Amino acid sequence: MPVGKVKWYDADKGFGFASNPGEEDVYIAKNVLPQGVEALTAGQRIEFDFAAGRRGPQALRVKVLDTPRRRPAHTRKPEELSSMLMDVMTVIESQVQPVLAQGRYPERKEARQIAEILRAVAKELDA
Repeated sequence: MPVGKVKWYDADKGFGFASNPGEEDVYIAKNVLPQGVEALTAGQRIEFDFAAGRRGPQALRVKVLDTPRRRPAHTRKPEELSSMLMDVMTVIESQVQPVLAQGRYPERKEARQIAEILRAVAKELDA
Protein backbone atom coordinates (compact mmCIF):
# COMPACT_ATOMS: atom_id res chain seq x y z
CA MET A 1 0.00 0.00 0.00
CA PRO A 2 1.45 3.39 -0.95
CA VAL A 3 2.03 6.09 1.64
CA GLY A 4 1.11 9.65 0.75
CA LYS A 5 0.28 12.98 2.32
CA VAL A 6 -3.10 14.65 2.32
CA LYS A 7 -3.00 17.67 0.03
CA TRP A 8 -6.39 18.93 1.15
CA TYR A 9 -9.61 17.57 2.52
CA ASP A 10 -12.94 19.37 2.91
CA ALA A 11 -15.05 17.70 5.59
CA ASP A 12 -18.14 19.69 4.57
CA LYS A 13 -17.95 18.43 0.98
CA GLY A 14 -16.79 14.97 2.06
CA PHE A 15 -13.75 14.55 -0.16
CA GLY A 16 -10.17 15.57 -0.78
CA PHE A 17 -6.92 14.54 -2.43
CA ALA A 18 -3.64 12.98 -1.34
CA SER A 19 -0.27 12.72 -3.03
CA ASN A 20 0.61 9.36 -4.51
CA PRO A 21 4.39 8.97 -4.91
CA GLY A 22 5.24 8.64 -8.58
CA GLU A 23 1.59 8.71 -9.69
CA GLU A 24 -1.37 11.05 -10.03
CA ASP A 25 -2.97 12.46 -6.88
CA VAL A 26 -5.57 10.16 -5.36
CA TYR A 27 -9.19 11.16 -4.74
CA ILE A 28 -10.36 10.39 -1.19
CA ALA A 29 -14.08 10.15 -0.49
CA LYS A 30 -15.54 10.32 3.00
CA ASN A 31 -16.83 6.74 2.79
CA VAL A 32 -13.29 5.27 2.60
CA LEU A 33 -12.07 6.88 5.82
CA PRO A 34 -11.52 4.58 8.80
CA GLN A 35 -14.30 4.30 11.35
CA GLY A 36 -14.23 7.24 13.76
CA VAL A 37 -12.29 9.51 11.40
CA GLU A 38 -14.45 12.37 10.18
CA ALA A 39 -11.82 14.46 8.39
CA LEU A 40 -8.19 14.57 7.30
CA THR A 41 -5.82 17.52 7.58
CA ALA A 42 -3.34 18.81 5.03
CA GLY A 43 0.09 17.24 5.49
CA GLN A 44 -1.24 14.21 7.37
CA ARG A 45 0.41 10.95 6.28
CA ILE A 46 -1.89 8.16 5.16
CA GLU A 47 -1.59 4.69 3.68
CA PHE A 48 -4.12 3.67 1.06
CA ASP A 49 -5.18 1.21 -1.61
CA PHE A 50 -6.43 2.73 -4.83
CA ALA A 51 -7.95 1.84 -8.15
CA ALA A 52 -8.49 3.67 -11.42
CA GLY A 53 -11.77 5.54 -11.48
CA ARG A 54 -13.59 7.54 -14.14
CA ARG A 55 -11.68 10.69 -13.31
CA GLY A 56 -8.40 9.20 -12.07
CA PRO A 57 -7.11 7.19 -9.13
CA GLN A 58 -9.52 6.78 -6.20
CA ALA A 59 -8.70 5.53 -2.73
CA LEU A 60 -10.45 2.29 -1.76
CA ARG A 61 -9.20 2.06 1.83
CA VAL A 62 -7.34 4.58 3.95
CA LYS A 63 -5.23 4.02 7.04
CA VAL A 64 -4.22 7.14 8.98
CA LEU A 65 -0.53 7.08 9.99
CA ASP A 66 -0.27 10.50 11.67
CA THR A 67 -2.56 12.10 14.17
CA PRO A 68 -3.87 15.40 12.84
CA ARG A 69 -1.99 18.51 13.84
CA ARG A 70 -4.04 20.77 16.02
CA ARG A 71 -4.39 24.28 14.79
CA PRO A 72 -3.27 26.86 17.29
CA ALA A 73 -6.14 28.54 19.05
CA HIS A 74 -6.55 32.29 19.19
CA THR A 75 -4.56 33.63 22.12
CA ARG A 76 -5.86 37.19 22.04
CA LYS A 77 -9.32 38.66 22.24
CA PRO A 78 -10.59 40.43 19.09
CA GLU A 79 -10.53 43.81 20.86
CA GLU A 80 -6.89 43.29 21.87
CA LEU A 81 -5.94 42.27 18.33
CA SER A 82 -7.75 45.32 16.95
CA SER A 83 -5.72 47.56 19.24
CA MET A 84 -2.49 45.84 18.17
CA LEU A 85 -3.37 46.37 14.50
CA MET A 86 -4.04 50.07 15.05
CA ASP A 87 -0.64 50.41 16.78
CA VAL A 88 1.11 48.54 13.97
CA MET A 89 -0.54 50.72 11.32
CA THR A 90 0.52 53.84 13.23
CA VAL A 91 4.14 52.63 13.39
CA ILE A 92 4.13 51.75 9.69
CA GLU A 93 2.61 55.08 8.67
CA SER A 94 4.91 57.18 10.89
CA GLN A 95 8.22 55.28 10.77
CA VAL A 96 8.32 52.94 7.78
CA GLN A 97 6.34 54.62 5.02
CA PRO A 98 8.24 57.98 5.13
CA VAL A 99 11.61 56.22 4.93
CA LEU A 100 10.45 54.08 1.99
CA ALA A 101 9.08 57.20 0.26
CA GLN A 102 12.60 58.68 0.49
CA GLY A 103 13.92 55.70 -1.46
CA ARG A 104 15.54 53.96 1.52
CA TYR A 105 14.76 50.99 3.72
CA PRO A 106 14.30 51.36 7.48
CA GLU A 107 17.25 50.59 9.74
CA ARG A 108 17.76 46.84 10.11
CA LYS A 109 17.00 46.71 13.85
CA GLU A 110 13.76 48.67 13.46
CA ALA A 111 12.72 46.67 10.41
CA ARG A 112 13.23 43.38 12.25
CA GLN A 113 11.12 44.51 15.19
CA ILE A 114 8.29 45.62 12.93
CA ALA A 115 8.50 42.40 10.88
CA GLU A 116 8.32 40.34 14.08
CA ILE A 117 5.20 42.21 15.19
CA LEU A 118 3.61 41.73 11.76
CA ARG A 119 4.33 37.98 11.87
CA ALA A 120 2.77 37.72 15.35
CA VAL A 121 -0.37 39.53 14.16
CA ALA A 122 -0.56 37.38 11.02
CA LYS A 123 -0.16 34.18 13.05
CA GLU A 124 -2.98 35.26 15.36
CA LEU A 125 -5.25 36.08 12.42
CA ASP A 126 -4.45 32.73 10.80
CA ALA A 127 -5.17 30.68 13.94
